[in-house]
Amino acid sequence: MTKPAALKRQTSSGGVIYKKSGDDILVVLVSVRGGKFWCLPKGLLDRGETPEMTAVREVREESGLSGRIVEKLGDINYWYYVKGDNIKCRKTVHFYLMEYLSGDTADHDFEVDSAEWFTIDEAIGKISFKGDKGILLKARARLREIADK
Repeated sequence: MTKPAALKRQTSSGGVIYKKSGDDILVVLVSVRGGKFWCLPKGLLDRGETPEMTAVREVREESGLSGRIVEKLGDINYWYYVKGDNIKCRKTVHFYLMEYLSGDTADHDFEVDSAEWFTIDEAIGKISFKGDKGILLKARARLREIADK
């Protein structure tokens, strides 16, 4: 008889880091799993970190870029299963809109295959996961509102 999966919760944070380039707004996506998937930079909260601190740290580590938080964009929630450990995990990811300050995408860490700038519309078309796409759509709407001020 198979034992029921243990339940676990995880919390991560990440960001949509952006900059203006002429009339375009550029955002960074990172590729993972051999370049098969494109997603937003994000990662687990370290002990003692706030979600905002984690977002800034993870964006810096995974994209090579430093940014400042403008505002919270929202959260995504999903379940995943760790087969070898028989754990069903409920993950919450907090996402923040971040203005680019400095850095180079070539300085990303080993956890990602690459980090690249895309126009926000290209990024929406390229992103691999539905939750991340929803966050990018919110970011695009907010960035248009900010630009119109």
